[in-house]
Amino acid sequence: MPIRTNRGRAAVYRRLWGWPLRSPRHLGASIIIFVVVVVALGVIVPKLLDRGPAGQNAAAPPTTSAQGTQVGQLPSSGASLPTKLPPPSISASAAPPQADAQLIAELWAENWIKPPPDNDVNKWLAQLRPYTTEEFLAQMATIDPKNVPTRITQRVTAKKSFVSSADFEVGTDSGKVVITLVKTPAKEWRVNSYTKAD
Repeated sequence: MPIRTNRGRAAVYRRLWGWPLRSPRHLGASIIIFVVVVVALGVIVPKLLDRGPAGQNAAAPPTTSAQGTQVGQLPSSGASLPTKLPPPSISASAAPPQADAQLIAELWAENWIKPPPDNDVNKWLAQLRPYTTEEFLAQMATIDPKNVPTRITQRVTAKKSFVSSADFEVGTDSGKVVITLVKTPAKEWRVNSYTKAD
C-alpha cells in the first residue's frame, strides 16, 4: 500500500533512521554493517579502477638513514641512485640549407600565389602536388585560392635547416610566410606546412 500523506512518509523515515538507536544491539549491528560496507568498497573500487590495493602506496617516500640528509646532500647509505638517461640518438642536427630544398620552396611559393583564373581548388592543388606532401594537400583543400597572396615581394631565403627538414621565409603582399619542407622517405623535399611569420 503506497504512502499517501507527508505524515505517513515522515513516520516511515523516522522509523528507518531511528532503528539503530532503538537498542544497543541495533547500534552494534549498524556499526558492523557500516564498517563491512566501507571495507568492501575500499577493496572493490581500487580493483575496478586498476589500482593497487588500498593499503599499498605506489609513491611511497624514500626511507632515510638514522642520520638524516639535507637537501642537496647524497645519502650516506650504499643505495645507488638512478642514472640519467642518455640523450636520444636520433636528433635534429643542424645542416646547411640544400639547394634542392630551396628550389622546391621557390617553385611551391610561385605556384601557391598563382591560382587558376576560375579559382578552382582542384586545379590549384594539381599545380602544388609535385611540391607538396599528400597530408598537407588534404589540409590545403580547405583553403579558398582567393584568400592567398597575389605576389611575392621578397625572394625565398633559408631560415632554419636540418638534415630532414628546413624552414624558408618568403615575403608576400600579405606579409612574410614561413614554408616548412620535409625530406620524404624517397629522399625528395616536399612542403609540409606554411605559417605567417612573426
